[in-house]
Amino acid sequence: MGTFASRFYNRLVIIIPYAWLLLFFLAPFFIVFRISLSTTAIAIPPYEPVFSLADGWSGFWSKVATFSFDNYGYLTDDPLYFNAYLSSVIIAGISTFLMLLIAYPIAYGMAQAPRTIRPTLLMLVILPFWTSFLIRVYSWIAILKPEGLLNQLLLSLHIIDSPLIILNTNTAVYIGIVYSYLPFMVLPLYSALEKMDGTLIEAAQDLGCTPIRAFWRVTFPLSIPGVIAGCMLVFIPAVGEFVIPDLLGGSQTLMIGKTLWSEFNSNRDWPVSSAVATILLLILVIPIVFFQNAQAKAEERGR
Repeated sequence: MGTFASRFYNRLVIIIPYAWLLLFFLAPFFIVFRISLSTTAIAIPPYEPVFSLADGWSGFWSKVATFSFDNYGYLTDDPLYFNAYLSSVIIAGISTFLMLLIAYPIAYGMAQAPRTIRPTLLMLVILPFWTSFLIRVYSWIAILKPEGLLNQLLLSLHIIDSPLIILNTNTAVYIGIVYSYLPFMVLPLYSALEKMDGTLIEAAQDLGCTPIRAFWRVTFPLSIPGVIAGCMLVFIPAVGEFVIPDLLGGSQTLMIGKTLWSEFNSNRDWPVSSAVATILLLILVIPIVFFQNAQAKAEERGR
């Protein structure tokens, strides 16, 4: 009886996350994918075909036969979507790199701080989450606009002669993304650095390594799992970000999140916007799957 109960609980532990994944990821994905194969219609909902249980199996398969990949072909014909994907990846990549440069010293300093103050430092990193995301993004408008706090400070210190034009540019988008997602980079890095054995650095220095060389030979390689986790946590949502480029970016800021919103709400073209969302998901998920498989094989070879 005990063996049966333990097997049941072991399987239950595995089934629950898969059920969660099926319910909240795969099911919505297939709904969006189905809409992407439909055609636009002036109706509610604004696409055809719309399935109904009253149609029966024959009606269901007759509507499935009307599915088409024309919406995906349309994405290849219009350069707007390719440019939006490319711009989103570039902006997200640069923002991720900037966050890594800023977050690594912060996480390293937290990991080297006395254990008594580490919880306080960790709380300070998490503290921005206690405020609404929208309020924090809107606050940057008051800071970055020509008559905002930043320009007033620089003018009062006589560092600049005229206000800087930062708002409604890509620079403002970088600032907003870095500020908003920085804790997601700091926390994985801190987790990796905090667990590191400090005697390894001492041993490297005893063997003749300078502090800088010991960092690059010992500390950074051991923190690579945290670097990878942090980069994924910030890069993936940054690619599809909508709020920050919409509020802080200008008309020339092209990101796939704004394009997707425009297709859904302004053009009311749900099939094309669903195709855009499906391609975006594949762009993000497929490289991650290949990377995880390669990492798993590398760990097996290391054993």
